[in-house]
Amino acid sequence: MNYIVVGCGRVGAELAYSLFNKGHTISVIDQSAAAFHNLHPDFRGRVIEGDTLNRDVLERAGIENADGLATVTNSDPLNAVVAHIACTAYRVPRIIARNYDPRWRTLHELFSLQFVSSSTWGAERIEALLEYPEINTLHAVGGGEVMIVETMIPDTWDGKEFNQLFPPESCSLVSITRAGKATLTDRTALLAAGDVIILSATEEGVRALRQLLDSTMEAD
Repeated sequence: MNYIVVGCGRVGAELAYSLFNKGHTISVIDQSAAAFHNLHPDFRGRVIEGDTLNRDVLERAGIENADGLATVTNSDPLNAVVAHIACTAYRVPRIIARNYDPRWRTLHELFSLQFVSSSTWGAERIEALLEYPEINTLHAVGGGEVMIVETMIPDTWDGKEFNQLFPPESCSLVSITRAGKATLTDRTALLAAGDVIILSATEEGVRALRQLLDSTMEAD
């Protein structure tokens, strides 16, 4: 696949090298030649120095035949505009924009962009690890509005139905691992102490899970 990475800071350099290692053809754009020093010495993709809003720079990077573009500079307006150009002018099929400052998220949403809010997601993840080590966040979708999380069923939930514990509008049960065997299931599943469940949840659903765990610990 042909991918373009716009911005060669720490995130862009890491992303470009990871994609390159998987066999993809990578072009990296940055307005500063010094930024390319962030790339791993083994990186063998193309580097293009120049203004990312310049049509010639984008076309030298191969945007007309690109399978995907990630714009990950530390400028949210620039990321949004580059992503919008890639979408509307070049019809790049896969476009991801980085949201650097959470205060600019509305701009990404205005353009209906697929974006990753690294600051917001990172802060939420660190908070969760500090306060709730028993909840393992496996994946976040969008800007972190929906998460895939894993937790172990405590003794006090033994024999309870998933529906009894979690609100349907904010939590969905994905799977249960019992005695080392994982199965797909639905909200009517009966839980057993020691089960490991994976669920998809909104921020509200994760808060509900935390409250349940808090009440369990208080009961103990």
